[in-house]
Amino acid sequence: MEQNSKEIFDRENVFGKGEPNVNFAQYFSGESFLNPLVDPKETPMFLANVTFEPGCRNNWHIHHATSGGGQILICTAGSGWYQEYGKESVSLEKGSVVVIPAGVKHWHGAKKDSWFSHIAIEVPGENNSNEWLEPVSDDEYNNL
Repeated sequence: MEQNSKEIFDRENVFGKGEPNVNFAQYFSGESFLNPLVDPKETPMFLANVTFEPGCRNNWHIHHATSGGGQILICTAGSGWYQEYGKESVSLEKGSVVVIPAGVKHWHGAKKDSWFSHIAIEVPGENNSNEWLEPVSDDEYNNL
């Protein structure tokens, strides 16, 4: 369901928008917001609600791990996109779940006309790291 009304989106975004995602802003086209849901000192898993303004998406990236690892997205509000490199894009709606194995090049973000939020879960593993790559081009994004 498209959420171009900020007021409606804010009511549906039950985990809250959070603060501007300044630490990772260089890896996003558009503005994103981060609301950590757990204290990383208290659990080996990092969970955060990530909110994207309409048209915002992150760069292509890879979650590396020598075993385990990867990422799980649980879509909570608005409409977005997920795409693995070399594959068709997938439309994301509230309730969509995406399991991203370690080593898979991908990106995710909001549709052009919708706010979008998902809970990002960093799956525990050995030697986890993120590799941020090139931005998703405007041509790639606008052709979705």
